[in-house]
Amino acid sequence: MNTVNPFDEQPSTPQSLTLREHEIEIRVRYQETDAQGRVHHATYINYFEIGRVEFLRAAGYSYRQLEADGIYLVVAEVSCNFFRGAMYDDLLQLKTSVTRAKGVRIRHEYELTLDGETVVTGHTVVASVSPDGKVKRLPPWLVIND
Repeated sequence: MNTVNPFDEQPSTPQSLTLREHEIEIRVRYQETDAQGRVHHATYINYFEIGRVEFLRAAGYSYRQLEADGIYLVVAEVSCNFFRGAMYDDLLQLKTSVTRAKGVRIRHEYELTLDGETVVTGHTVVASVSPDGKVKRLPPWLVIND
C-alpha cells in the first residue's frame, strides 16, 4: 500500500502518468452511515472521489495544482455495484485504477473491500474542462496510450 504525506511538495509537471493503480485505507465515519449503522449508498461515490484524489497525489501531482494549471476534472459518468454492507468504524481498502486516459476523458475503476471481501465495485469517467467549462484535452502527461 502507498502511504502519502499530503503536505509533501508536488512537482510542477510530471513527465508521464506511470502509476496505474493505487490503494488506500478508509475508516467509515459515523456520519457516513444510515439509521441501521451501514454505510449510506451515496457515500461510496465520495469514497471514489477520495480514491481519485489520492491516486493523482501518489502519481506526483495534486488536484489543487491541476486546477491551478487550468484543468478541471468533472464527473461525466458514475456507476456503483453493491455486494455487501460496511458498518461504522470498518476499515476498508479502496483500490483505484486508471483503465483509460485519452482525449478529454479518464476512466477509473474501483474496488472497495473489507477483510478481503468485495463491498462495492464501480467506475467513473471524468472529463477535462477549462475554468470556463469548455472541453479541454488532457495534458500529455495524463494520457495513457496502450
